[in-house]
Amino acid sequence: MSDTDKPDLARPRPTKSHGRLSISASLKPRALVTDTPRLKGAWTAKIITLFPSAFPGVLGESLTGTALQKGLWALETIDLRTFGLTKHRNVDDTPAGGGAGLVLRPDVVGPAIEHAQRGWDAPIIYLSPRGKPMDQAMMQRLSEGPGVTLLCGRFEGVDERVLEHYGIQEVSLGDFVMTGGEIAAQALIDATVRLIPRVLGNQASTEDESFSHGLLEHPQYTKPATWQGRDIPEVLLSGHHARISDWRTDMAERLTKQRRPDLWRAYCEDHDRDPGEDQEL
Repeated sequence: MSDTDKPDLARPRPTKSHGRLSISASLKPRALVTDTPRLKGAWTAKIITLFPSAFPGVLGESLTGTALQKGLWALETIDLRTFGLTKHRNVDDTPAGGGAGLVLRPDVVGPAIEHAQRGWDAPIIYLSPRGKPMDQAMMQRLSEGPGVTLLCGRFEGVDERVLEHYGIQEVSLGDFVMTGGEIAAQALIDATVRLIPRVLGNQASTEDESFSHGLLEHPQYTKPATWQGRDIPEVLLSGHHARISDWRTDMAERLTKQRRPDLWRAYCEDHDRDPGEDQEL
């Protein structure tokens, strides 16, 4: 057998199909073959940011990173600087009426949003400390849609006219101020992606955790049975599933009443219970 007749042993075998892949427009050329397949219809996060290199960040690790590699969800960054004005790519200017800091210009942010939303029908969220607080219900709704476009602010924020014109929802990570929206965007994406089927592998993991039923999650334990003189609650070692379920519900209610009175009142209202009922903490 001549060299030309020998089989190509180095040729990789075809891998298992991930399904139909989709192709979307980008300001930068994309390689025809990439390490991360993108399933058609996969939940997609588009991030408008001055720091695209901040992504995927921690989202590229652990279960979310594995799911990203498998194409169960997709991530696109849109560099806001690309839409900057003049040869210096300026994206901001001084606040109207005076004051400290700089504001992202509408004639920069607007074109970036237009690019992101072209052929794309998904909500636009601006990460802002004055926005609605993130919660589990919000993440659940987002996970059931096609994806989300996230606008990461910097400096003193974004020109208000942009938010009004595009009907952008403002969402907050908490009652504190950060230097930009990138970390909040990663938190929102992580909390949403983990609700997508097949990302966690065990659907029960998302059904029994904090906020899924309006309560904080019950305490968790694992081996060893005794550590530093502290024992795992006996009921959890009993093998009696009904008693274990009752204990977990009872502990979830106790913790919620103690740590989050606001959640406890809402839970009691939904279940026609008295928030002040006798419940040992």
